[in-house]
Amino acid sequence: MLLGLDLGTTAVKAVVLDPDSGLLAADSLPNSPSSPEPGASEQDAGAWLDNALALIPRVCTAAGVEPSAIAGVGVAGCVPCVLPLDDRDRPLRPALLYNDARAHAEIGELSRELEGARVLERTGAGVTQQSVGPKLRWLQRHEPDVWARTRRIAGSYDWLGGRLAEARFSERNWALESGLYDLATGDYAPDLCAAAGVGCDLFGAIRDPSDVIGGVSAAIAARTGLRTGIPVVAGLADHVSSAFGAGLAHHGDLLVKLGGSVDVLACSDRPLLDARLYLDAHPSPGLWLPNGCMASGGSGVRWFQRELAAGETLAVLDAEAAATPPGADGIVMLPYLLGEKTPLNDPLARGALVGLQLGHTRGHVFRAMLESFAYGVRHHLEVLAEHAVRPTRARVTNGGASSALWKQIVADATGLVLEPVIDHPGSALGAAFAGGMGSGAFTDWSDVARFVALAEPIAPRAAVAGVYDERYRAYRALYEAVKPAA
Repeated sequence: MLLGLDLGTTAVKAVVLDPDSGLLAADSLPNSPSSPEPGASEQDAGAWLDNALALIPRVCTAAGVEPSAIAGVGVAGCVPCVLPLDDRDRPLRPALLYNDARAHAEIGELSRELEGARVLERTGAGVTQQSVGPKLRWLQRHEPDVWARTRRIAGSYDWLGGRLAEARFSERNWALESGLYDLATGDYAPDLCAAAGVGCDLFGAIRDPSDVIGGVSAAIAARTGLRTGIPVVAGLADHVSSAFGAGLAHHGDLLVKLGGSVDVLACSDRPLLDARLYLDAHPSPGLWLPNGCMASGGSGVRWFQRELAAGETLAVLDAEAAATPPGADGIVMLPYLLGEKTPLNDPLARGALVGLQLGHTRGHVFRAMLESFAYGVRHHLEVLAEHAVRPTRARVTNGGASSALWKQIVADATGLVLEPVIDHPGSALGAAFAGGMGSGAFTDWSDVARFVALAEPIAPRAAVAGVYDERYRAYRALYEAVKPAA
């Protein structure tokens, strides 16, 4: 049996995977991000560990197996988190999440200072809201007491995996997304680390997803029932895990993740260097995952539900939105509620609603929000097309994929035929599979395809294409129109 853990922005999830028969059980515990000030997005790393340890015996019981039956463990998580750790590898503060937007001044400073360093060509990423370097500079400047005690910086899943096995390392895609990794050398770039005010040794040795980083410690075994010494692998970035776990295995395969953020991931046979995208390595050698991540998505939907709908159920909000026509009777929304990452790279971008009139209802506004995320997906597709990466098949996953309306809107606004993945456990499945690669239960990453089941595809409706073409043009124009003067 294999155990997979996923540190998401809204929950910690766990699955038990039988390499022969498939998924046996899944379970989760909530773990919400916090925003203590404007632009902040943080999460308590201690809650990741507590929830994970509580879930292990629970999910094993649900699967009908003893924790001692587990033969390999993998962890996935959001990336790139920035977690300062003390000399005992304990968190000194909540982790700065990938969409934390407080380091906007530091982004500008580092962009100017590194202007001649060919950052994009060397690392596969520009200096953006997601970059680790600006966040490190922000910590040094705004939290000097924390920084003075910092002995290591880790991400989310690599820290948790390391706690299970008493190991210290950084997984390759965390390194890739950090903006401090040199594609040519396969290691951290000393000059880029120095610009961020750190040495390369602050992060630990780089490991690949199926590398065994150690065995489950005696202390963890005592708390969970796992056997001491079973292999723990380096794990995966959650969106990488989701992508290959949804069956992306060939150039042109595409995944739309309707999660806390809306992600668009494409499978490519070559690395794409574009400041409007992120670049990750597919677990299969020779494949890459150029991708985009909007700063908001399901988090924006939850904000609407909480602040503008008095906690009304999402089913009711979907029904109200479905009763309004495509295009929301003229409302266009910009969904930049936490700034925006790709393709805009603007942490100071702000949300907007344009076209409101007294005849509009709550359903119109909610539909405009769902449509805004679909327009963001379309924007990413246009960037990928500039590099001759066009979808040959497209799949859709995550919590938002349970909304028939949201999936149909994405299909209509983009022209994609979407294949929903049935009961996809998200990144936890990929993490369990990585544990199987490390423990010898699997020998090829493509074997994950036998655990993927698809629902009936959702086709775009030609009758509404013209409306969405018009609204999309308005969406693209609005960003510049409402952008604050520098």
